Amino acid sequence: MKRDPQTINYCKKCVYPEISVNLVLDDEGICSACRLQEEFEDLNVDFWPNREKKFADLVSWAKAKSTSNYDCVIPVSGGKDSYFQVHKALEWGLKPLLVTYHGNNYLPEGQRNLDRMRTALGVDHLVFGPSIENLKKLNRLGMRMMGDMNWHCHAGIKTYPMHVAVKFNIPLVIWGEITWSISGMFSSYDYVQYNKRTVFEHDMRGFTIKDMINNEEGLTEKDLAWLVMPSDEEFEKTETKGIYIGNFFKWDPNEHAHFVKEKYGFEFAEKPFERTYRTMSNLDDMHENGIHDYLKFIKFGYGRGTDHASKDIRSGYLSRVEGVQKVLQYDHVKPTRDLARWLDYVGMTEKEFDDICDSFRDPRVWWIENNQWMKRNVDGTVSSYGKVRIPKEKYSKYKVI
Repeated sequence: MKRDPQTINYCKKCVYPEISVNLVLDDEGICSACRLQEEFEDLNVDFWPNREKKFADLVSWAKAKSTSNYDCVIPVSGGKDSYFQVHKALEWGLKPLLVTYHGNNYLPEGQRNLDRMRTALGVDHLVFGPSIENLKKLNRLGMRMMGDMNWHCHAGIKTYPMHVAVKFNIPLVIWGEITWSISGMFSSYDYVQYNKRTVFEHDMRGFTIKDMINNEEGLTEKDLAWLVMPSDEEFEKTETKGIYIGNFFKWDPNEHAHFVKEKYGFEFAEKPFERTYRTMSNLDDMHENGIHDYLKFIKFGYGRGTDHASKDIRSGYLSRVEGVQKVLQYDHVKPTRDLARWLDYVGMTEKEFDDICDSFRDPRVWWIENNQWMKRNVDGTVSSYGKVRIPKEKYSKYKVI
């Protein structure tokens, strides 16, 4: 039976589709994140100075509260935002302990950026890396369960630093960007907070250690103890709290990148990425801009090109016309360099990879026509994106023409 393919609406200011996670379009076709950006642009002149005063109060509280050698923990990947977070902490007189969850996927320049932090910033740095065999198992589990081989990285960078803070009685943990700004699901006057619920729902996708054990990979609770957040009692005892520094200082990733490059020698990617035009982001994980992001395109019909272009449109670095061109150039590309590395790393064939990818396609985006996956693009055109690999008994989930 023939049915008309669905129409996906896109924001009229940026290039995000309406099915983007946690994003909504208003009656004028403008997304919630673009509206939030407008709100930030119209803030009164006292807004950021007042926020800085609140940060100063937190600094005083942390220094008075700490019974350790450190005033705060700063979770870092070695990226541009990590450098900026540490720079700000030092600027305000805090003594930080840097903590890294190492997922074993660094680009060479990303690893150099991470290693450089101790010398360039003059700080202590604790790096935690699970065993390589366990990381391979987590890669495979994440891929099969949710189409996200990097799930362990998103989880680890949010859970392990809290263990360190609680263990060493460090009262403050400083995160960087408010990640919800990409969808705009808060007001500029809110204080977005770090808590166990947001980690579970957003960073861990609703999965826990229980989903990662007692299966074919053979992982145990002892293998993954770092995945379990400290208990409420431990948090209450130490009064450790997590904050986002983006609540207190104006956030511009492009500006931060060039600042830390000039001041601290931060390196951009030496080679262009296959799936985005930016060379300053995600150097800590070669798959984040590659196959991890390719899975997002397979699932939801957009990728890193859309993410970066939308951010740059909102910040005035790109026009929407230029953003559309970036999306059409990058979002659909199946990466080759990091895919080959990952398949060899985890012992999977490309056919197995493609079959798993196909099982996660969102029926709000994709329809089937002549055994091809079809999707409406940001410019209004319709394109095919490869043959259908799912078994025919699962076709009923999709519109078929």
